[in-house]
Amino acid sequence: MPPSSPNPHSNPNGGLLTDSELHQARGWLHTARFLTTAAQLNQLPGHDHPEIAFVGRSNAGKSTCINVLTQQKRLAFASKTPGRTQHINLFSLGRQNQTDAVLADLPGYGYAAVPKADKVRWQQVMANYLVSRHNLRGFVLLCDPRHGLTELDEVLLNLLRERVAEGLPFVLVLTKADKLNRSEQQKALSIARLQAGGGDVVLFSATKRQGVDELTARLWQWVHAPSPHQDAAS
Repeated sequence: MPPSSPNPHSNPNGGLLTDSELHQARGWLHTARFLTTAAQLNQLPGHDHPEIAFVGRSNAGKSTCINVLTQQKRLAFASKTPGRTQHINLFSLGRQNQTDAVLADLPGYGYAAVPKADKVRWQQVMANYLVSRHNLRGFVLLCDPRHGLTELDEVLLNLLRERVAEGLPFVLVLTKADKLNRSEQQKALSIARLQAGGGDVVLFSATKRQGVDELTARLWQWVHAPSPHQDAAS
C-alpha cells in the first residue's frame, strides 16, 4: 500500500510529514498535561522520556506558543509581571498514564526589574538543565523578530554550541510574526538564519496560526525519528 503524499509542513531542513503523520503529531501534542514544577534541578523527576525545552526572554511568547501547540489555553502559565515565572514546568505527552515525551517550559530571562540574585539563580538553573539534562532531545528558542536575538539569547546558544555540534537539534521561533509585513518577515528570516548557526528558523503567529504545523512536525520528528544525537547517546 503506497504511503500518503507528503505535505510540506515541516521546515525545509528536515523531512516532510505525510498528512496522516501530521494529524498524528497534532493529536500527540494535544495530549499535553501538567506533570510537575521545579525550582531546582534536583527537584525534577528522574526519567528517560525525551524532553523538549522551550526557552527565551520574558514576554517572548513561550507560554502562548506552548498553549497554541497543545490547543490548551491555560496549560502554560504566563505571568502578568514579566520575569515572575521562576520554575521549570514540565508537561507530559502521550496517552493517559503512558508518557512518551515531556515539554519543559523554562523561566524567561532578561527582565530588568527582577532582582539580580534571582536572575543569576534562574540563569544557573537553566544553564545546568540545558547542558546536563541527559534526555534533552531538542530545544525551542523563542524570539521577538522586531528585536532580534539579544545578547542573552546568543549567550544561551553559545552555551549549547557543543551539544548542538554533537547533534542536538534546535529551532529558532520568531514569534508575533503577524506584527510584521511580508517584506519584514522575509528580512527577519534571513537575519535569523545567519544568527541561528545551524538551527532551523520558523515564523510563528499564535493569532494567525502561522508556523504551528511546521513546529508541530519538527517536535514530532525530534521524538519519533532517529537522529545523530540519539545515535551518539546510545
